[in-house]
Amino acid sequence: MRIVVPEALTASHVKWDGEAGRAWSAGLPALAERYLEEWELRPDGEPGHGVVSLVLPVIRADGTRAALKLQPVNDENATEAVGLRAWDGDGAVRLLADDPATGTLLLERLHAGRSLSALPDDLAALEILTALLARLTGHPAPPGLRRLADIAQDMLDDVAQALTALPREPDRRLLRHCADALAEVVAEPGDRLLHWDLHYDNVLAADREPWLAIDPKPLAGDPGFDLLPALHNRWDDLVATGDVARAVLRRFDLMVAGLGLDPGRAARWTLGRVLQNALWDVEAGADHLDEAHVTLAAALRPRL
Repeated sequence: MRIVVPEALTASHVKWDGEAGRAWSAGLPALAERYLEEWELRPDGEPGHGVVSLVLPVIRADGTRAALKLQPVNDENATEAVGLRAWDGDGAVRLLADDPATGTLLLERLHAGRSLSALPDDLAALEILTALLARLTGHPAPPGLRRLADIAQDMLDDVAQALTALPREPDRRLLRHCADALAEVVAEPGDRLLHWDLHYDNVLAADREPWLAIDPKPLAGDPGFDLLPALHNRWDDLVATGDVARAVLRRFDLMVAGLGLDPGRAARWTLGRVLQNALWDVEAGADHLDEAHVTLAAALRPRL
């Protein structure tokens, strides 16, 4: 069976990596065939994809269903296998095999077409996500991961330059506010195994458990740094309540209680995550802050 790479995946690689991305995408069929042979797999359906990865449903030699994930190695996913191995299926998809040289993973098969985003009850979905996050961050970070201590300090070092790219004083004021909050906790960065990208689309239905987390970007740090993706996800649900600030705090309080976190410390790390997103946006050429993140940061002030 010749693997056909979805055009949208190729377009994504070209968008981020230009011709190098196009070349990597063109080599995917051969890469897939290599692991189908080496790991004794046979295709079992049409491939799916994310922003950078191709996921091929497969069946192993013993008849079990699995998923072959092919992705170029980058800073975000280089330690994905390390994190998954540490969790060993506790709240996350189970790693069955990996090749660090190419970033290729063999994972247990989940239900790719059903994520937490499909649940109509926003808070019910958040309770499920929070319970998973509590299990994930209950693990100490293994050696070899990026450290929040280093990332947070780098962020603080970049603030002065980012301020010069923001012409509006309210944006500059908020950036300084986030930086000040982060500076208060940077000396105690934590040592838990963080997912770093746990939003509703990264929680899939499964057979082994009702729901499991996928696509971690493992990081050693404080669990408070892991809240923002879920606070910001399904933003339209928050807007629909008519009181976004109150809805943000309801989410925040639910997650803090479920994870057993100190609210003030968690709020400061969350503002640090807002700062991180702002710095990424400025680096990409933005001259203003994301309005949802501005609203979210303002909503958290009572918890500082």
